[in-house]
Amino acid sequence: MRIREVNDGCADAIVHRFPEYVSADPVRSGTFTSALRAQLAASGSRCGVVRVVDRPETSTDGGVDVVDHLVPGAVAAQANAATALNEFDVVIVQHEFGIYGGADGDEVLDLLDRLTAAVIVVAHTVPGGPTRHQRDVLESVARRADAVVTMTMTARRRLVDSYDVEEAKVVVIPHGATHSQSIAPQIPVGPATILTWGLLGPGKGIESVIEVLPSLRGLDRQPVYRVVGQTHPRVLEREGEAYRGRLVVRAAALGVADLVIFESSYLDLVSLHRVVAQADVVVLPSYREGTPRALLEAAAMGKPLITTDAVGCREVVEDGVNGLRVPVRDAKALAQAMRYMIAFPAVRERMGKAGREKMEREFDERLVLEKTLQLYTQEAL
Repeated sequence: MRIREVNDGCADAIVHRFPEYVSADPVRSGTFTSALRAQLAASGSRCGVVRVVDRPETSTDGGVDVVDHLVPGAVAAQANAATALNEFDVVIVQHEFGIYGGADGDEVLDLLDRLTAAVIVVAHTVPGGPTRHQRDVLESVARRADAVVTMTMTARRRLVDSYDVEEAKVVVIPHGATHSQSIAPQIPVGPATILTWGLLGPGKGIESVIEVLPSLRGLDRQPVYRVVGQTHPRVLEREGEAYRGRLVVRAAALGVADLVIFESSYLDLVSLHRVVAQADVVVLPSYREGTPRALLEAAAMGKPLITTDAVGCREVVEDGVNGLRVPVRDAKALAQAMRYMIAFPAVRERMGKAGREKMEREFDERLVLEKTLQLYTQEAL
């Protein structure tokens, strides 16, 4: 096993791109990496982060135990990052094609070749129709790893069946839902609050909700669509706030600007739970998605959900049980689902209760922590 023993317990390093919601307090972030760091810290592990940045930074002070920076295209930075990572027992590599430099992020392969510590790769995206180069990159990453984590069974089956990856290496550890207090059902008076929250980007389908709002005017309970969250950092790097601006313009053009509320300020966990508590239904009409943490957290709080048949969403929402699923980009089906949820409070209450039970049974963060620590202990031995 490619590890170095230490005397002070397990030590873990995480390779990831920040910021997503960078904070010294890991519970203030809804991202996978921050939740993972919180889990590891709670177990007594010493954690460090190699931060993937677009330009060199002179300080590692980021409030998140940053031990080095990885700059795409910089060979010396790769060598330095590998040296820092090899001081740990286990290196957890968050893999997305857009994180690292090179075509389809293939520079991560050079970094992996330099590592002597045990490597666990978390595969956030397993494309169903990859390009040849994407396939080569993901298979090469998996070959260099001691273990590969997917967050859904669907992703695992796809990786094992459609890629040249050793099946025994691949394990499923889902996102965990915070064990939070259930929220009492909303009293059905006043506007019906429809909520989407998380990092904003074109793949979330926010524009799909805005497009169907005109058809929902005139309901007994007029819907108000609340969009809460900062713009995804990758979207910000590419185009600033242009995406959010397009949403605002489109809402005005459709005559529903009065029905859409954008809130871009950062919310801590307490404030976020307060926002979710005020919602009648949480909607995430994603075009593509891993396991969406926003849906997990909302279900854990007893909220009914509307989402699409995107792979990760299917893992969270059982159609007709704890929410409704509609085909991707099907405006008519989305409008019908929203109309149905708004009209029947008893259905919302039943689905919200079923969702919380599902989270406690399948996605409770304590269960995820147990699986995670078992894997890390296995790789560190």
